[in-house]
Amino acid sequence: MDLKLKDKVALVTGGTGGIGSAIVKGFLAEGAKVAFSSTSQEKVDKLLSELSEYKGKVAGFVADLRKEEEIKAFVENAKAHFGTFDIVVPNAGYEGKAHPVQDMTLDLFEQTYMLNVFAVMLTMKYAAPTLIEKKSGAVVVVASAAAYEPTAGNSAYVSSKYAVAGLTKCVALELGPAGIPVNYVCPGPVDTPMMLRIEKDFFGDSMTHEEAMAMLAGTYAMDKRYAKPEEVANAVLYLSSEVSAHTAGMGMHVDSKVSATS
Repeated sequence: MDLKLKDKVALVTGGTGGIGSAIVKGFLAEGAKVAFSSTSQEKVDKLLSELSEYKGKVAGFVADLRKEEEIKAFVENAKAHFGTFDIVVPNAGYEGKAHPVQDMTLDLFEQTYMLNVFAVMLTMKYAAPTLIEKKSGAVVVVASAAAYEPTAGNSAYVSSKYAVAGLTKCVALELGPAGIPVNYVCPGPVDTPMMLRIEKDFFGDSMTHEEAMAMLAGTYAMDKRYAKPEEVANAVLYLSSEVSAHTAGMGMHVDSKVSATS
């Protein structure tokens, strides 16, 4: 199926992480152009070196997504580089730290919400005027299956993903009249370095990686494994494309867990 993404310009935050780099590569493989953000020039240069065959079609920018002015600068610089943009993918996120509520701190909640909610809102805030002016495009937020699944000891991360799901649904209603579909993807556990950090945070040295995966993915209907970053990227590509243009405010799950409520 032709997703009709050729020559479209996509903005991707957190483009050098496990899921982010898969999204960047997925768009490029479909013939799109990509501007991505990362936290350091070293990470930007490393990914660009892997994408040398796409020279002229991909650009990387350093941006601290905890700072509004740097988010604004990323959007403006990406637009200046390519002349416009069509697709916005707020992907960057932070897993937070696992603590029971009596040990939770406001600082940890703020850190988690800054990247998982506020940075997403600000990315959409500064990108929306361009999309509204064009009356076309798409926004796809990378959320999490945690937006539907409470987990004891993980209140900062889980509640941030509930929040970003609600935020995205509201923006879908705001941008829909301008012809801009806004959706989000909800991966379960994904085989990335972030997931290894989450395992370590929750289980310490009491479980191996294989044991943790067997527990966390053991109830899945199909393969008892974590999602691959490329599988998450494929969902993002689909929701960014014209073939899903009649879909708005939807959270697409990327795992094989069957739920009665989502």
